[in-house]
Amino acid sequence: MLPRWLRISVLMDPSLLFAAAIAASDYDSPALAPVGRLYTLIALTALALGIRNATTRRLAVADFTTTVLTLTLTGLAADSWFAGGSNPRWARRVASVAAMLGGAAVGGVLVLRGGGELGLPLMLAGAITLIATVVAMAGSVNAAHR
Repeated sequence: MLPRWLRISVLMDPSLLFAAAIAASDYDSPALAPVGRLYTLIALTALALGIRNATTRRLAVADFTTTVLTLTLTGLAADSWFAGGSNPRWARRVASVAAMLGGAAVGGVLVLRGGGELGLPLMLAGAITLIATVVAMAGSVNAAHR
């Protein structure tokens, strides 16, 4: 069984992103109007990403930071063979950077193709987070039963 804090945090993240997607309906992103909706979007996404970052930090997954992409890139460079290092866990670091870059690219394309509509990218982010959570939770339950 997962710890209580983890169960709560992994459910809060997608829930907040889904709420932000709902708040994004009828929001005019080029005009940044209405302003109240803008602040709601900022607050909901900030809470979701803060919870995600705190959860990742508490899980202490090596080389997988959520908001400190620069630290991962620095680790790649400083520990590289070119810098005289042994390049530990380079594949995990590259995968982490690629996942963040890919997610940013997909989100950017969705916003640009959607005429600045933020609901679809937020809904997709919430769905991916929820699916990843369910898969991870199922994997941890299966591992516990082995």
